[in-house]
Parts: sequence; structure tokens; C-alpha cells
Amino acid sequence: MPPDHDRSRSPAGRTTLPELLRGHRRAAGLTQAELASRAGVGVRTVRDLERGRSIRPQRTTVELLAGALALAGAGRAAFLAAARGAGAEPAPPDATSTTFAVGTATSPPAGPSVALPPPVALIGRERDLTELAGMLTEERGPRLVSLVGLAGVGKTALATSVAHLVASAHPAGVAGVLVGEGADGPDVLAASMSVLGVARLSELVALLAGRPTLLVMDAVERAPGPVAATVHKLIGALPSLRVLVTGRHPVGLPGERVWPVAPLDVPPPEAEHSGLDSWPAVALFTARLAQVRREPPTAAELPALAALVRRLGGLPLAIELMAARGRLLDLTELLDRYGDRVLDLATSADASAAPGWDAPETVSRTSGPDTSATVSVAVTLRDAVAFSYRLLASDEQAALRQLAVFGNRWSVELAEEMLADEADRDGTVAIDPVPLLDRFVELGLLSVRGTGSFRFRLLDAVRDYAIEQAAGGGELTCIRRRHAEVIARLVARTASDLVGPRVPDAVHRLDEMSSDISSSLTHAATDDPLTALRLAACLTRWWRFRGRDVAGRQWLRRLLADPRTADADPRLRGWAALGVARLAAEHGAGAEELSTARTALDTFREAGDVTGELEARNVLGTLLISVGRQDEAREQAEALLRLAARNGRTRDLAVAQNSLAWHEVRTGDLAAARRRLAAVDRLAAESGEQRLRVLGWANRAEVARLEGWYADAIDRGRRAIVALSALGDPGRRRRVLGTVGLALAQDGRAAEATEVLTELRAGGVEVEPERPTVPRQRGDDASPAWGGPEVGLCALIEGNLALHRGDRELAAEWFAAAADNAGQDRRDVVEALVGLAASTADPAVLDRLDRVCVESGIRLLPQESGLLYALIATRGGPAR
Repeated sequence: MPPDHDRSRSPAGRTTLPELLRGHRRAAGLTQAELASRAGVGVRTVRDLERGRSIRPQRTTVELLAGALALAGAGRAAFLAAARGAGAEPAPPDATSTTFAVGTATSPPAGPSVALPPPVALIGRERDLTELAGMLTEERGPRLVSLVGLAGVGKTALATSVAHLVASAHPAGVAGVLVGEGADGPDVLAASMSVLGVARLSELVALLAGRPTLLVMDAVERAPGPVAATVHKLIGALPSLRVLVTGRHPVGLPGERVWPVAPLDVPPPEAEHSGLDSWPAVALFTARLAQVRREPPTAAELPALAALVRRLGGLPLAIELMAARGRLLDLTELLDRYGDRVLDLATSADASAAPGWDAPETVSRTSGPDTSATVSVAVTLRDAVAFSYRLLASDEQAALRQLAVFGNRWSVELAEEMLADEADRDGTVAIDPVPLLDRFVELGLLSVRGTGSFRFRLLDAVRDYAIEQAAGGGELTCIRRRHAEVIARLVARTASDLVGPRVPDAVHRLDEMSSDISSSLTHAATDDPLTALRLAACLTRWWRFRGRDVAGRQWLRRLLADPRTADADPRLRGWAALGVARLAAEHGAGAEELSTARTALDTFREAGDVTGELEARNVLGTLLISVGRQDEAREQAEALLRLAARNGRTRDLAVAQNSLAWHEVRTGDLAAARRRLAAVDRLAAESGEQRLRVLGWANRAEVARLEGWYADAIDRGRRAIVALSALGDPGRRRRVLGTVGLALAQDGRAAEATEVLTELRAGGVEVEPERPTVPRQRGDDASPAWGGPEVGLCALIEGNLALHRGDRELAAEWFAAAADNAGQDRRDVVEALVGLAASTADPAVLDRLDRVCVESGIRLLPQESGLLYALIATRGGPAR
């Protein structure tokens, strides 16, 4: 502390007005001229007061200076008392530590003094506020609480709000210290005592006299050692004092309670429109955007808004900086321009430009007894992350670079695999990652959310920085290759659960890792295609359940065609080929992959792989049905039944019975179909295969409809739809929805059938038809302007609705559209042709119907024959 401070002491040892004024001015970072300008007095007045030349200043002058220095409470009273020569005041803090600005009230408040900035309106911090307030007011609560986190996460704003919230529980007052760069122990201690209204520790003990007091210390990472020493001394001497600190890392004292401050919650990738405002990160962005533009985000901007806050990782400072750019750019432009440059977002060079958030690093220099200047520099998010990164040991930095490759949440087990020694690629020697993860949480680099195993995630800005470091060090390719291997093993372990009672859990697990699956597949397809093939071959069912059959098929075909996988295990290639065929069937391309399925079947038979052979026969049968080769399809189903029975495969017995039930429907034996479906239900229940049971319910609904039991069909179908929605099988769900729609239309329940049509069309894919295959629109009738299997189902429903209304002309046009749809099940085509013949009484349609029945082996049901009786009699020949 400068020597002249001692010369300004009164004979009683009390701090005089010159020292107080000089200390408060330096603490506020003001020059004499700046203070004079702010107070509205002459600079000579300030200079004379600090040099002790003005013995009795006017009261008005002193109050103007107190207001300019934003003094309040005990600090203001002490300043005024010193001006009257009535009391001693504490030594001021050195310029390297600054007190928080205090309020501008002209008289001490009635309640506890609060020498802090006013609280800011926080968004998404309700839990933090509640729990921290409880912690700081509980009788046996911690004496030291540290809010730790990355720069810009909102530690200062949270600390200020909490301090105001608990002020009433601290009658001796609440005060704050902003730690300056390079402050030493005496600086920090002097500043802490100064804001509490005294100069010596003994005076502070006497002043507080056991009354609860709260001291807030901000940015403690700027002087960690001095802060720790000061806090230790204060807490030891003052049992009624509690300290709330903010910093990039904990203080490190015994009994310290560390509270990581996490970024704000962001919406998941699937949330692009509805309910976005309920997510705190979105709410903060829109609130700050409203400050720079009048119009709220438009509907077209909502996907970009959701993507932006996800890309910013919910970091409040980054959100505020990005929203400020909304003055000139719309949100889509912001995403395009800055989505990949988040680390380059910079704070203002003026530390006061963003009050309430972590200010940029400041360096306070004292050039003389009468001047002080504060230098502020702009800081990017990259600089902020780099500061925390440098706090890590070299092995911790290496681990962070490896874990940064995970794009979404991950588990301790995955971290363990990822961090395994390179020489131990299978992870035989376990490396406990928990201490590392605890260190990352301690520094605010790692988010821990939820209760499941997949609850760990690096902040986006941290991930980006660590990836930059890995790329700069030439290790990113190796890390990505290891990541692909880890994800491939995870998917392989999960794939077995995609069949059986654990299907929902397995699908959910893969959903959680979807971004990592995609990135691993993309990288490995180029760098390590064999690993990519192993990964993709296990994803077939998941792709099908999630409606990604087209993309999945493309991946598998690409990897099978890669010459670098030609020498892979034949069974691996067989499973990949079977996946191609299975996924092709989902979007009506089964005819293209018949030979692929046969090749896979031959591979499994040669290898003696019973599981593969069972799957291959099932898929091959499905493809044969789609191309009208019904007898061959039945042969595959019967072979499947025999093979499953020989090997005691209960689940596969159920699969075979389910396939054979369709063949019974094809031949018109609905009673036999019901018996087989009853067996499906029993066998699926025995094997714990809920999804297979649900498929049996769906097929039972179709049988009931064909028998004319429409109410029963609707009830069974709706139950199956609910179950399929929970299981996640959009293709099957749409088919069952079509069954319900047909039953409703045939039962004359037009309004409900129309609702089903709306839902089916909403799930379709917009395409331009190659030729007009749909009838004209009449009134509110909607024509199916999309592709896929739904087009035929919707046309069939529309035809039945028109026929029920008595509009035979329109019904004929809809039935014709349904019959012409190449993606239709052959049984649906027969049903459409029956409707077309009944609507037009055209013998030529009967001829076409005969051909389809002969080709597919389908027999007309009794009610269908009855509907065509008159037309058949006129033609003079029986229908099939």
C-alpha cells in the first residue's frame, strides 16, 4: 500500500477523508477528472480533498462525491462521518481490487444494507436461485459457496440475484468485491474489509458482533491464492460471515460447497416449432432480440432459432452476443453466417457494456498518486474457453480432446472406452474416468443433466475449442477413428435388444446417440469402411423403426460396393445385404433387391448361421409378396416355420405364423387366418416379443375388416396404433392407420375417416406425380399429391367414402387411382378393382381383376363376390 496512506491517518489511527476518497475513487476505476465530471465539481476540489488541503468541505460537495462514487449504506455513512471529522473509516482497496458499485440512495436503507448492483431478471435459473438461497440461509449451511463455470455462463448475475434474495437473512449487510487482475493478499483483504465498513480485522469482528453477514467475491480466478488466504482468514475470525464467490474454478478450501453453473437448457433437435418459448435458452434469445428489433421471430425463423441456441450451447453471453446481431440480420442469416464461428463471438471492449455478465479481463495500473486507468480488451469465446483449458493438466487436456468428439450426451462407460490406452483397444484394462469428469464439472466444462446413464455432455464452445486443439495437434483423425470403433461396439451390443421385450429401451438408447452414430458413419465410411460396415449392418432395424429406410439402404449399398470391404467376413456382408433388402421393402423397392436377399440367404446357409437364415427367409418372403410371387413367398414362410420348430425358436415361430396368416387371407380362408394370428399372440407373449404381438393385433384388425366386422376392426386397429407409436415403427403404424380408415369409410363414419386421411397425408412425402393418376377434386375432396404406399390407401378410403355417398363416378376415379398405384399390397389392388367394377359396371374391369387374381393367387371374399354378382352374371363367367 502506498506510504502516503499512513501519513493521512488521524492521531487516533482512524482513516481520514483524503484516504477514503482516494481509495473509493481508485476502487471505482476513476481518474480525478472523471470523478469531478461525474460529481459536477471542479477537478481542483477533488485534488485538494485527496491531498488534505480542504479541511472542512461543504456538505453538498461531499454528498455529490458520495453519489458519484455510488456509495450506500455503511460505506456512505462512514464517508460522510469522515468528512465531518467524526469517525474513522477503513483503508481503501488498492487499484488491483475493486468493490462492486453500490446504489445511489441518498440515505441508508431501513433494512440490511446491500452494497451490490441491482439484480437482473434471470431466465431459467429458478432451481439455482431456490437451492442457493436455501443453502445460504440454512443454519448449518456451508460458510463458503463457490459458483463455478465457463466465462459467460452467468455466474455474476446469479450471484448478485441470490445475494439480494437472501439479504433479509443477513442483518449486518451484504457487500461485494470484484477481484482485479494480479491483486495480492493485502489488496484483497483490505478491499473485503473496506466494503464491510472497517479498516482492521479486529474492528470487523467488533462491528459484526455475531450478526449474519454475506460477502460476495466475483472473478476470484484472477487472484486465486490471495482470495483463498483472505477467505480462510475472514471465515476463521468471523463465525457469522458467509462468503459467496464466483470463478472459473473452486477456491479450494475445506468445507467449500461447489455449485457448477450450467448453461441454459436448449430444445432438442426434433423441436423446431412447437413450444420453443418454454426452453430457457430460447426465451433469453427472444428477450434480447426484442431489444434490437421490434418483430418477434417469424414461423420461418423458428428452426433457425432452435438451431442457433443449440449451437451456442445455451451459454447466456453467447446468446446475448448473437441476439445483438439480429439488428441487421434475420435468424436464418445469423445461423448461416455464424453457426460455424461460435468461438469467434467477441464481447465488447467496454466491460460495462454487458452488465451482469462476466466482464472481460481487466488490468488496473496505478501510474501515480492522483491517477488511475483501467484497460479493457475485447475477449472472444475462444479466449474464455482457453483460460479454463489452461487450468487442466496435460493428461486432462488430452482426455478433453478425446471426449470432445462425442456430439451428444454420453455415459461413463463410453468415456471409459474412449479413454482406454491405445495399446489396449478393447478396453481390457479399465481406466476410471470419474476423477477426470469430476474435474471437468468442477471447472464448468462438462454438463451433467438427467438421471439416465447418458447424462454427460461437454459444452458446445468447449467441444469446438477442444476439436480445434486436436486438429492443430494432428490427432483428430485418430480420435475420430477411435470414436467410430466405440460407437460401432455400442450399436452392436444394442442391436440384439432390437428384437424382443427390450425394443423400446434399445431404440431410445440409439436415439440418444443418433448424432454420434451419424458422425461416426460419415467419418468411418472414408477412413475405415470396415468399421462403418459393421456399424451400418447393425442399424437396419433402428433405421426402419425411425423411418430412415431410404438413407439406411443407401449407406449399406455404398459400403458393400466399397472394394475395401470385399474381403470382410461373409456373414457380416450377408447381414448388410439383408439390411439392404429389408429397407428396400419399406419404400416399395423390394423388386430391386430380390437377388440381394437370395444372396444373403445362400451366405447364411453355407455358414450354418441359423439366425441369419431365419431372418433371410422372412425378408425374402416379404419381397416375393411385393412382386406378386405369392406361392414362392408361402414356401419361404413354411420353410421358416420348419426351421424355427427344429431349432426351438419361439419368436421365429410367431414370425412364420404371422406371414402364413396373410397367405390364408390371400386364399380367402379368414377363419384359418384368425387361428394363425391367435398362435402369433400366444408365441409372441411366450417370447416376450411385444412388437410382434402388436403386429398380430394389427393383422387381426385387417381380418375383422375383411369379414365386415368394422367396429371390431376399428377398435383393434386403434389399439395397435397406440402401441406402434410407443414402439416406434412409423411404416407399420401408417398401414394400420389405413386399415382403420377403410373400416371407418366402409362403416359410413365419414367424419372420422376424413380425419384419418388428413393424418395419412400429413405423413406423406411431397412429390410431383409423373402422370395424372388421381381424380379431379370436387368441393373439399382432397387428391393424394404425394408418393409412397399411402397414396393407394388414401385413394381406397376416398373411393369407399364416395361409394357410400352414392357418387359412383367419383368413386370410380378414386378406385382407379388406387388400383394403378404400384406401391400397393396386391390384396389392396384386388379390393380397388372390385370397387372400380362395382362403380362402373364395366366388364373390362372384371377381366383385369381376373388377371390380378390369377397372378397373385388371391381369391375374392364372399362379400366381394356378392357385390359383383350382377356384373358377373351379365358377363357370363365367374370371377376368381
